[in-house]
Amino acid sequence: MTFANTASAKTVLRLEARARRKALMVEHPEADWMAADRADELLSALKLDRPGVVAIYKSLGSELDPRPLGEALRKRGWTLALPAVETPDSSLTFRGWAPGEPLGKDLTGLPSPLPSAPELTPDLVLVPLIAFDREGGRLGQGGGHYDRTLEALAMRARRPPFIGFAYSGQQVARIPSEDHDQRLDGILTEAGYIPAERTI
Repeated sequence: MTFANTASAKTVLRLEARARRKALMVEHPEADWMAADRADELLSALKLDRPGVVAIYKSLGSELDPRPLGEALRKRGWTLALPAVETPDSSLTFRGWAPGEPLGKDLTGLPSPLPSAPELTPDLVLVPLIAFDREGGRLGQGGGHYDRTLEALAMRARRPPFIGFAYSGQQVARIPSEDHDQRLDGILTEAGYIPAERTI
């Protein structure tokens, strides 16, 4: 598949998947809390037996809200961080945040911690998505911020797990892939944790 065809396939899939996600939000308003109940399942599957820093995100539109899961992890000793775009075409910066603390806007106008909040290195990254497949393929918004971030974090000596956070109904058979796309290690949904199936 050529780059043009892959990009076109992603565009079509985004339209379909966004509509599906909106429907899932209406059909399953309890899904974020059900996913939060899977916190121990997630930590056990990833063998994360010590609290660290978990990067969540501020949900927009019909994205599954990670705040209940973040609160469940906070009760287990984890520190929350939120992403911010601080320079064009760069990876995301993660800054410490706790519920109730004020948010500003990053370079793209999205809610993010204030610049005075401490910059943190995540030990676990929850990633928003529009659609996913069982091989760890992820369809994002198309801006490339998470792909650049995951690529940069993968270069660290201690690479954090990259976990998609989604409704189970966002799964598709196959996500069209380009060279810059970064694969997830797994996906947490309201129905449980799905480890990525690596193929040779």
